[in-house]
Amino acid sequence: MNFVIIGLGYVAPRHLKAIKDVGGNLIAALDPYDSVGMLDAYFPDCQYFKEFERFDRFCSSRGVDYVSICSPNYLHDAHCRFAFRIGANAICEKPLVLSERYLDDLLRLEEKHDRKISCILQLRLNEELVQLKDVIRDGLVIEDYPELTYYTPRGDWYKYSWKSDMWKSGGLVFNIGIHLFDLLQWLFGHYESTDVHEYGNEQIMGSVIFKDMTVHFDLSINKKNKPTRLLKIDNYECSFNKGFTDLHTKSYQEILAGNGFGIEDVRPSIKLSEELRRKVHGGTK
Repeated sequence: MNFVIIGLGYVAPRHLKAIKDVGGNLIAALDPYDSVGMLDAYFPDCQYFKEFERFDRFCSSRGVDYVSICSPNYLHDAHCRFAFRIGANAICEKPLVLSERYLDDLLRLEEKHDRKISCILQLRLNEELVQLKDVIRDGLVIEDYPELTYYTPRGDWYKYSWKSDMWKSGGLVFNIGIHLFDLLQWLFGHYESTDVHEYGNEQIMGSVIFKDMTVHFDLSINKKNKPTRLLKIDNYECSFNKGFTDLHTKSYQEILAGNGFGIEDVRPSIKLSEELRRKVHGGTK
């Protein structure tokens, strides 16, 4: 399988490792910033491009099976279109898009080109969370409000990068919160409404209301916090800190086996994130 990758930033090493682990061949990489020495540890023969036009020319003349998309969030759907144009499937990081209305366009393009977009929803593959989902499905009685704490500290660089630009990243609710909101709906079903309790540049606290329960969440990127990924349900605590960064390989294995997560799988979390963003920031582009 021939892969190419767009974006060699924060999350890219997980994809590079996953491609190598599944026996893929990375033939080209694109990133406008040339600090890409990490490639040597995985695919030293990979062709590197700073300019999209030259990358496009190269890929169009090769047989590419998959385009791994790790670019800034607002470019994801455009790079999915690029994958289809060169006859490849797409593997895309979260969030797939920054507005639900773009999903239907991608569905039509999937059908037109007979290609597929697979999304990285690695928390759904975490063994502890899979076991918890089984317990909930078997009729777990929940008496108190479940609480989800998600602390993933970021340094000062974050505020100067595209990730802090709401129109490029979708803001905190999309760039980080998308992990939480996909997880909650995967565990408890489709949500009915949301509420925001507190919001700042580094933290958002709120609630997701389901048919039979309300889940409180606390999301923070404050660098003073200890990394924490914890879901409390009554007296039960499920910590999913361990193995979090190793699930991309499992994601790629599932995708190549035909079991990846597609566009409709991400729709609920995109819709929820968009609703929260409107409550915090107002309208969207």
